[in-house]
Amino acid sequence: MKATFGGGCFWCTEVIFQNIDGIRSVLPGYMGGKTTNPTYKEVCNGDTDHVEVIQLDFDENKVDFMTLLKVFFKTHDPTTLNRQGNDVGTQYRSVVFYHDDAQKEAVEHFIQELEKHSVFEDPIVTAVEPATTFWEAEDYHHDYFNQNPSNPYCAAVIAPKLQKFLKEYK
Repeated sequence: MKATFGGGCFWCTEVIFQNIDGIRSVLPGYMGGKTTNPTYKEVCNGDTDHVEVIQLDFDENKVDFMTLLKVFFKTHDPTTLNRQGNDVGTQYRSVVFYHDDAQKEAVEHFIQELEKHSVFEDPIVTAVEPATTFWEAEDYHHDYFNQNPSNPYCAAVIAPKLQKFLKEYK
């Protein structure tokens, strides 16, 4: 089964989902834009309308879509439009790209419940959109955090986020 999430920089989200039992693969890439086979530079420049996403292949017998939604909403800020921390631009917007009607209904219901229980102080701006063509990111983006742990961005932004996640979910 597939799930596709845009929750800021794909380097940040990739490593979180790599640490969930039942995830077979996590691919960084781009979705939701107008350009065929976009490049990282084009997406970062805001020229394509694509979102940096991760596409998950998961085993439903080990982890369900609802659990993935919980992790997604817990590990990014779904209340900021076109921004995650210092990453600003439409390519960082919060979005769930659904792959079937069941996923669409699950996401919409989940967001309604979060809003109903005022889980976040501000309104949720996460978009719910049908999955379109997934364009896999360039090779150097794959497994980025694990390959580049001493990168200043990885050390300052991703490592603390990963440590917090592992403490809460392991």
